[in-house]
Amino acid sequence: NISSIEVEDVIYKHPAVGACAVVAKPDDKWGETPCAFVELKSGNSATGAEIIAWCQQHLARYKCPRHVVFGEIPKTSTGKIQKFRLREMAKQA
Repeated sequence: NISSIEVEDVIYKHPAVGACAVVAKPDDKWGETPCAFVELKSGNSATGAEIIAWCQQHLARYKCPRHVVFGEIPKTSTGKIQKFRLREMAKQA
């Protein structure tokens, strides 16, 4: 079992990350693997490989996300991240 909060804490420490959320993505071999959704700070850039490498420096390898999706993260009107929508997006990605 992997704590999404633990993975999110590490990703938030990356200097280019403004917001992030981690959800489970279905996987044929492992059942589920972490998938990170990342919103970058304005004027910053990063690649999926950079985010994964950052995680590998700070987490056990099995906890690192295998997929990174960049873009706006869906939130409620009060600013809470809608993880149920991210899970649906992860299934389709």
